[in-house]
Amino acid sequence: MRVRVRIIVIIFSILITQVVFSQNKIVVFQSDFGLKDGAVSAMKGVAMGVSPDLKLFDLTHEIPAYNIWEAAYRLEQTVPYWPAGTVFVSVVDPGVGTDRKSVVLKTNSGQYIVTPDNGTLTLIASSLGIAEIRQIDEAVNRRQGSQKSYTFHGRDVYAYTGARLAAGVITFEQVGPELPKDVVRIPYQQATLDNGKLKGAIAILDIQYGNIWTNIPGDLFKQLNLKFGDSLHVVINHLGKKVYEGKMPYSETFGAVAKGKPLAYLNSLLQLSFALNQGSFAQTNHIASGNEWSVEVWKQTK
Repeated sequence: MRVRVRIIVIIFSILITQVVFSQNKIVVFQSDFGLKDGAVSAMKGVAMGVSPDLKLFDLTHEIPAYNIWEAAYRLEQTVPYWPAGTVFVSVVDPGVGTDRKSVVLKTNSGQYIVTPDNGTLTLIASSLGIAEIRQIDEAVNRRQGSQKSYTFHGRDVYAYTGARLAAGVITFEQVGPELPKDVVRIPYQQATLDNGKLKGAIAILDIQYGNIWTNIPGDLFKQLNLKFGDSLHVVINHLGKKVYEGKMPYSETFGAVAKGKPLAYLNSLLQLSFALNQGSFAQTNHIASGNEWSVEVWKQTK
């Protein structure tokens, strides 16, 4: 009898742990809406209408309009630092109202991302992996009275569903039917090393300072066996056409080079990056970011 009771207690504890793991009442919003009007506030109002106990945060609402790639990058940059059970609502949706799928992806580390499946999940699916993905059943998970609205799914479907999931009003299984573990992916140059030459993409710009952040991780870069002060040869291409070519030292700090001079360094995410000391590398060299931009790097020999 005691053994049976003990087993029941253990099973109950596991179930409680799973519920806590799945839902922590945190919702993080991302969009390309900006803060000039009431769109973001409307989404948060819908969420609070589901449960005033929710904790609402912003990732960013300054994604350039329609820029799905940047939405994908900002998720990859941010999601790993939030606890399991956090629900992200990401709305960069140029195809709103069309037949693109509305989904919730659960990562292997336990976070949830509510978003259109339009490429926004490209990087997260690769880096954190897909534990499960479900299509939102709008017959159930849609704000009441919004059925005639076709252009603000961020408010009527995504914020509403994300809030219900985070608050524990619905389980993940109640989001909708399970889908194959695959998402729409934006093609881009992945980080590779071949015969001493690194290749990668310009994943994003450090907007405030104009630095260039690549997707080349530090562990791969270190296989070039450079010391601080060694020179790198850098070529940057847009749609296969060379936009920049030059050499620069691999540096530990920006101040290791003179003002206005270029350098290569590892950024806060430990990815290979390029900068001008107290200047904008991007603006000076007319460089942007995204899947259409690529970079080649190798050790400069004398």
